Amino acid sequence: MDFPTPGARTVKIIIGSLAATALIAGMTHAPSSRSAVSARLNDASSPTNRWTVAWGAGVQGPVRGDDSEPNWSDRGFSDQSVRQVVRVGTGGSQARIRLTNAYGTKPLRVAGVTVARSAGGALAWPKTITRVTFGRSAKAVVPPGRELVSDAIPLTTSPLERLAITMRFTEPTGPATFHRFALTDSFRAPGDRLTDNGKDTFKESTGSWYYLAGVEVAGRTAGQGTVVVFGDSLVDGVGATADADARFPDDLQERLTAARSPLGVVNAGIGTNKLLHDSTCGGEKGLSRFKRDALDRPGVHSVIVHLGANDIGAPQIDDPCVRPNPKVTAQQLIDGHRKLIRAAHARGVKAIGMTILPMKGALFPIWSPEGEKTRQAVNLWIRTSHEYDAVIDADRVMSSPADREQPRPGYVFMDGLHPNDAGYQAIAAAIDPRTL
Repeated sequence: MDFPTPGARTVKIIIGSLAATALIAGMTHAPSSRSAVSARLNDASSPTNRWTVAWGAGVQGPVRGDDSEPNWSDRGFSDQSVRQVVRVGTGGSQARIRLTNAYGTKPLRVAGVTVARSAGGALAWPKTITRVTFGRSAKAVVPPGRELVSDAIPLTTSPLERLAITMRFTEPTGPATFHRFALTDSFRAPGDRLTDNGKDTFKESTGSWYYLAGVEVAGRTAGQGTVVVFGDSLVDGVGATADADARFPDDLQERLTAARSPLGVVNAGIGTNKLLHDSTCGGEKGLSRFKRDALDRPGVHSVIVHLGANDIGAPQIDDPCVRPNPKVTAQQLIDGHRKLIRAAHARGVKAIGMTILPMKGALFPIWSPEGEKTRQAVNLWIRTSHEYDAVIDADRVMSSPADREQPRPGYVFMDGLHPNDAGYQAIAAAIDPRTL
C-alpha cells in the first residue's frame, strides 16, 4: 500500500504483514594513509564550543526493507558521485562536514568532497562549489565504526539555506551507513561530478542520505549551541510532506530562527527505532546510539527525547522489520529513559522528555489494551516525575478531545498514527523556547 505525500513523491509507510519502512514511530584519532589522510575523528583535536551543528542525522546500518524508492545501502557505491541536499538551521562564516562509517566493516575511502549552495534538486550554484579537505588532503579515509570531521572551509551560510554536498567514490565502498528516511532527494551519477552543476548529469535519485552525519558551522554569525531531537519516526518526520522540511524539528528551527535564537536544531530521529532493543529496520536501540548521535555532537545544550512507541507497538506485529519484538513493561521503559537522563546530565546537557503520541486507530495492528496501559503509565511518569528537566506534552497536543487514545482529527496523517504537516507544526508550537 502506498500513501502519497502531497506535493512530493510517494512515501511507503507500511508495517506488520505489509513490511515496515519507517514506522511507529567512540572514537579516537585515525591512522593516516599514504593515499589519504583521516583528519579528525569525533572532533578530538578541536574545541567544541566554537562549533554549532547546523544539520545532522541519526544513522543506521545497511538494510533493505519494503522500500518504495531505490535503496543503495546494500551495495554502496563504486566509481560514482553522490550529491545530497541538506538544510542548515543556523549560518556561519565557516563550515565543516562530518562523514560517518559507523556501520562499515572496512575503511571508507572517499576520493573527494565538495559543498555548494543548492540550486534545487541536483543542481548546485557553480560559483559556490567549494572543495572540502581532510587534514589538508582532498581524499579521506574513515575507519570502520568511526566518524571523520573535515577541515574548516571558508563558506558563508545563512539560516535555513540548502546545501548540496557531493562525495566521489573511485573504488567499491561495500554496504553503506545511511539515514534511510530522509524525506529529501539524493542523487548519484557515474564518474567524477564533484564540480558539476548537476544539470542533466544526476539521473538517479533516492530518499536517503549516505555516509553523511552532520554539517557544522562557526564564526561570528554562527549559532551558539545545539538542540538535538532524538527519537523515532515522530522525530524522523513520517507523514510530513517530502522535500518541504516539514518535520517538527524543522518547524522548531524555523520558530527559533524567526525569534533570532542562536540555537541550531538537529534531527536525530530514526523511523522504527526502539529505546530498549535493536531491530532490523529501526537500527541500533536508542540506549546504544544516544552518545554518538546526540551527546557527542559539538555544542549540545539540550536533548529532546521521544522514544518508546515502537517498543510498545512492535509485540503486536510479526514482521522481520521490527524483530526482535518482545513485550516490554512501563517500568522497563522508564528505566531506559532514566539511563538517557543520567547520560545527558553527566555531560551537563539538559534532558527534555516528550510524551508518547496516541496509537489507537492506526491502519496497522500496533495498538492493544495492554500496550495502551503501558503508554499511559510512561506518559504519566514523564509528566509528573520531574526527572526530565522539562516536558513537551506531544500526547496532549495530538490526542483527540473526544477520545484521548486516538489522534486529533486534522492533525493526523493518512496512516492513522503519525502527524501530518499541521500536526507537526502544532507540536513545534507547543515547545517553549525558554526550556531549550
